Amino acid sequence: MSRTQRRRLAGLVARSAMNGLTVVALVPLLLVLLYALLNGLPALAQPGFFTNTERPVGIPGAGVEHAIAGTLMMVGLASLAAVPTGVLAGLYLAEFGRGRFAAAAGMAGDVLVGAPSIAIGLFAYALLVAPFHRFSALSGAAALGILMLPVVVRTTDAAVRLVPAALRESGIALGVPRWRVSLQLVLRAAVPGVLTGALLAMARAAGETAPLLFTAFGNRAFSLDPTHAVSALPLIVFHDALTPYPELQAQAWGAAVVLVGLVLVVNLATRFALRRQTALLR
Repeated sequence: MSRTQRRRLAGLVARSAMNGLTVVALVPLLLVLLYALLNGLPALAQPGFFTNTERPVGIPGAGVEHAIAGTLMMVGLASLAAVPTGVLAGLYLAEFGRGRFAAAAGMAGDVLVGAPSIAIGLFAYALLVAPFHRFSALSGAAALGILMLPVVVRTTDAAVRLVPAALRESGIALGVPRWRVSLQLVLRAAVPGVLTGALLAMARAAGETAPLLFTAFGNRAFSLDPTHAVSALPLIVFHDALTPYPELQAQAWGAAVVLVGLVLVVNLATRFALRRQTALLR
């Protein structure tokens, strides 16, 4: 066998191995999605599932409208605070981060990424719930924002570092201040990676349960008041799945499917936006 044939055979084996491992990695995801759909679709077909709130056991027409509203409100408030702050912090670490302060900030971000979510929930409880003697959506959003922040920081840092140095040098050569080069040129070129990081952070926040148990707590009524306790889809799944009632268990599966669907919609919307942004940059 010639050297060329051996290289082709090695390449074929490597590609086959990568394809096989990719399929192995996708199998658990597909099984989880299929199992959730099979158990959750009957609940989604019930009238009023998306337009009603929780009801006592035995009374038909229960829904998750209040949980959807609470999830969107808390994730939205957390994103408003965490995404801009994380993007600017990541941009600073990548462009200007030198010395002990930058090293300490980067290490703190790495530690916070792996911090248990329940510990962050306890921190938010001690800081925002216990002193005011009230559960609220604001405290839940604060806990989710703390979870989102290090993810946005690290992904922004990595995305900005991948931008070619020639782009920075061209802007500086034109006499543009360094901070404007970073904000208007470098950050714009790193938009796909930054948006991906923000999406990952939002997806993580939307599926968290432990921090909300100590902050938002849950509410059976529909509420858009951020100063009061609210429900969320993960809380519905957590509470209803542990009950012995088939109706509530079916509602938990339905809430899980809705949560997965929300994350999927955000992913698809972000990918569509990234394609348009990439086309414009080219």
